[in-house]
Amino acid sequence: MTDRPLLWLRHEVRPGEGRAAISPHTARVLREAGFPITVEESDQRAFSLQEYVDAGCDTAATGTWADAPEGAIVVGLKELPEGDGPLRDHIYFGHAYKHQHGAAHLLGRFVAGGGTLLDLEYLVHEDGRRVAAFGYWAGYVGAALAALEHRGHLEPDMKRRSKEDLDALLREGGAGDDGARALVVGALGRSGRGACDALEVAGITVTRWDIAETANLDKEALLDHDILVNCVMVSSPAPPFVTGEDLDAPGRRLSVISDVTCDVTSDLNLLPVYDELTSWEEPARVLRPADPDGTRPQVRIVAIDNLPSLLPAEASATYAEDLLPTMLELPDGAVWDRARARFVQALDDEGVAH
Repeated sequence: MTDRPLLWLRHEVRPGEGRAAISPHTARVLREAGFPITVEESDQRAFSLQEYVDAGCDTAATGTWADAPEGAIVVGLKELPEGDGPLRDHIYFGHAYKHQHGAAHLLGRFVAGGGTLLDLEYLVHEDGRRVAAFGYWAGYVGAALAALEHRGHLEPDMKRRSKEDLDALLREGGAGDDGARALVVGALGRSGRGACDALEVAGITVTRWDIAETANLDKEALLDHDILVNCVMVSSPAPPFVTGEDLDAPGRRLSVISDVTCDVTSDLNLLPVYDELTSWEEPARVLRPADPDGTRPQVRIVAIDNLPSLLPAEASATYAEDLLPTMLELPDGAVWDRARARFVQALDDEGVAH
């Protein structure tokens, strides 16, 4: 049997990020399969360090992944701390394969360290379908925040909670939201299904669009909804769903946009009406003020790129279970071969020598 690499689960440096790609349950399964696992201390992870210890894992101080033994694979979710140092093998969402800002610099660090970015977004089956994704929970939270923003109930600095608590908040004062209508684009995918489920909990009427409806986009119908939840992630150029000109269109009803995909730094952004993400500290931002004559409402954007972190325990448990069969194949397997090939392609796309 191929030697099992050491998996080093790092603390997430992004404030408030409590999710993990390895849960205590999947850690136990991996340990039973022969994987050594070290888990860094974290003051924000949804699972306690003791749960990992009980699963048979070793522990390490926060942020010590750079000192992991040679051959270890560092496992995380979101961005690494800023730096210029060389990097070895990492598994996380690198956001460096679509010409995002800073992509070439990050990829160059991997080349310098002889490492590979095994990007979670590009762990895919032969048909291109991702082996695991936070999509359902991203869509659920993105739509939930849009519903709360439409009601004027979305407050800054929302703290992480359980789904039960979030659902109770969604049901408060719903009562049909005075006839509010929401449009979910990409409704048949993971994120879209989550978005539709959240809006139904909130009691808001949902229109579902997918490939058939976006092939010939009906802008008038789109703008005749109060809420737009975008759950479409594209890999090639496509006409935008909403432009600045659309927001200035006479009779526009649309007042809240929730961009679950948050592709704002990509050339493939389907919502080129904003150029900066929102945050948990400031979850919504005004794109257009209301017309003085009342003919068009104010438009606000919600674009938080770690939406599932609001429900870290549920999101992590689902994701880790979906990822487990692929993790058990490390370091080999077709999924990992495709991930390594995608890394090399990204180097070439960004002009990074290797």
